[in-house]
Amino acid sequence: MVLAARSGNRAGALLRLARPKQWLKNVLVFAAPAAAGILDERDALAKSAIAFICFCLAASGTYYLNDALDVDADRAHPTKRTRPVATGAVSVAFAEVMGVALLIAPIGLSLVASWRLAVVVASYAALTVAYSTRLKDEAVVDLAAVAAGFVLRTIAGGVAAGVPISQWFLIVAGAGSMFMVTGKRHAELLELGDGAAAHRPSLAHYSISYLTYVRGVASAIAILAYCLWSFERSALSGNEVWFQLSAVPFVLGILRYALLLDQGRGGAPEELVLGDRMLQMIGVMWAVAFALAVRGG
Repeated sequence: MVLAARSGNRAGALLRLARPKQWLKNVLVFAAPAAAGILDERDALAKSAIAFICFCLAASGTYYLNDALDVDADRAHPTKRTRPVATGAVSVAFAEVMGVALLIAPIGLSLVASWRLAVVVASYAALTVAYSTRLKDEAVVDLAAVAAGFVLRTIAGGVAAGVPISQWFLIVAGAGSMFMVTGKRHAELLELGDGAAAHRPSLAHYSISYLTYVRGVASAIAILAYCLWSFERSALSGNEVWFQLSAVPFVLGILRYALLLDQGRGGAPEELVLGDRMLQMIGVMWAVAFALAVRGG
């Protein structure tokens, strides 16, 4: 029984280290095929699902590797000190080996869907390793690197399902990702205070006013690009009402998220989305309008 309990504790620690809550971010791989209206096709759905699994594995590999590299900093952090590697529940060496394995495995799996998907997954793996080892300490570059990870997720869904990706799609994805990432840095700066730079060196270069400025620029670009895209699509498809109406909940969602970020609640975006009922309602409204626009167009 003692052995079973230890095995259960270790399995629980490994699962927590994989951060399954973070897999929510990987639903972005369905964005491009959904926008093209082909998610109801079996082949497109299957290949998109493969892309989702690949990014879940790769993202978990990143967390394993990152926690192994940041073990000392995490032990000094008020909340991250409870992570499995920081507490010693998972050894640094084991986390490193698992991290590398989980970053390599999805590259092979992605070949089942498309060699282009394998290139995107490999690019994501290279980016995350570069971020964990170097880029996270460089101001501004760290924001761009994390945002690029989100953009690669959206590109992955497109290449897996064979969907052309428009420039508007990439602009919205890039600006929206920068908006969310900057909000996370803002929350970290508020939470850690004077000890922020000790945990994340890049935070020494940021101020609340600067991060607020970047959030404002990023959100403005995302809103403008989405509105231009929705009006362009409505004109091309002849389905004016729903494409244009989808911009309303999109803008409301950005503004609601901005309010939550201003309150310093952006440290964990996935928990923010799962914990705010109004944001979820706005998301459902947008999804319905968007679905009607795509199917009607």
